[in-house]
Amino acid sequence: MSDDAVLDNDAGAAEMLPLAGHIDIVSDAICPWCWIGKRHFAGALAILAKDGMRFTQSWRPYQLNPDMPAEGVMREAYRAKKFGSIESSRQKDAQVAEFGRAAGLEFRFDRMTWTPNTVQAHRLLRLAAPTGRQDALAEALFAAYFQEGQDIGDVAVLSAIGRAAGLDAATIAEFEGGVAGRAEVLAEDAAMREAGLNGVPSFVLDRHLLFSGAQPPEQMAASFSRAVRILRERSDGGA
Repeated sequence: MSDDAVLDNDAGAAEMLPLAGHIDIVSDAICPWCWIGKRHFAGALAILAKDGMRFTQSWRPYQLNPDMPAEGVMREAYRAKKFGSIESSRQKDAQVAEFGRAAGLEFRFDRMTWTPNTVQAHRLLRLAAPTGRQDALAEALFAAYFQEGQDIGDVAVLSAIGRAAGLDAATIAEFEGGVAGRAEVLAEDAAMREAGLNGVPSFVLDRHLLFSGAQPPEQMAASFSRAVRILRERSDGGA
């Protein structure tokens, strides 16, 4: 079961709209643009709802740092190496924070000390899919990392986030009890790379990659609407 996008905080109204398609959001929990993209995506869904279209959605895994040690690394050292200096890293953080504020999000990079490996976070997201709480969990993971500076590579931290996001005890137990979902996460991440995807967030409508990046809501909505029309025309033509 995938999450139904709730439009205008009215799930009943959303369910009455015709289903226009399924959108997969390819993302990583340590990608700031993915959180901004999530907020823009919600705005796009609201626009599309006014046009009478409803979409279901799922979150799909992508590792920005597939070679990250399992325990993660100190963020400042990692970012300084990646961008040439800690000053450059802070400048990039400031730019992201500005875009975040425009989207109604507060990034607290000053609280972030650790860059985690995100396989465990992706595992929990995958296990959350049947519960209908996957989207709520994605939001909680972004907030935990970017606002609270939590280590979202730690199983105990993730379990607490999952409980707070409404995951049931059975799902948390499955997550804590072993490696459920790990092989699937790694296989899906590898498949994304093999397919040529090299940036997130990316948005896939009914298995068709539409675009990557945190585009403005109006631009996202136009892309989805156009893609739905094209796919329907193809389907009608092949009937």
